[in-house]
Amino acid sequence: MKWAIPQLSKYRQNGMPVDEFVQLDSVMERNGDIRAIAPVHVEGLCTFGSEQMNCHFRVTTTLTLPCARTWEDVIYPIDIEAAEVFRWGDMAGHDEMDNIHPVEGDVIDVDPVLEELILLEVPMQVYKEDAQILEPKNDHWSVMSEEEFDRQKQNDEQKVDPRLADLAKFFDQTDE
Repeated sequence: MKWAIPQLSKYRQNGMPVDEFVQLDSVMERNGDIRAIAPVHVEGLCTFGSEQMNCHFRVTTTLTLPCARTWEDVIYPIDIEAAEVFRWGDMAGHDEMDNIHPVEGDVIDVDPVLEELILLEVPMQVYKEDAQILEPKNDHWSVMSEEEFDRQKQNDEQKVDPRLADLAKFFDQTDE
């Protein structure tokens, strides 16, 4: 979504309602875990001052992310409420403490701000609801529960390596 600042003057009195769908495929390039993103629905209201625009957005979309257990696709809904400020002209300072987006030139580009809002909502891990925990096995290793590990440990302690059987007899002898 891009808006030319001179054209926004007609909305100065009542504000500008926003209700648009935007395709932000560049979000997938910035985060490799995102497999797909649905069109982003942006709705809200933007109000204007002489060199500032205040926008109150509600951003909704769905992301397709990998399940942390099975690597299958998981549909993850995003619903964000945000208030963003855009400044231009002499007020467009680059103060890091402010949550203000400076506008360079005569065009306000909202897409990078929407991308950041979505990227901040991506979780570290997601799990598919009906995902089954797989029991990986191999000839050389396997995954086991605590109980299985304890049983195997007890069985291993009872077995004596035949090569060391004579050594066990050595300690049974008494010093005479």
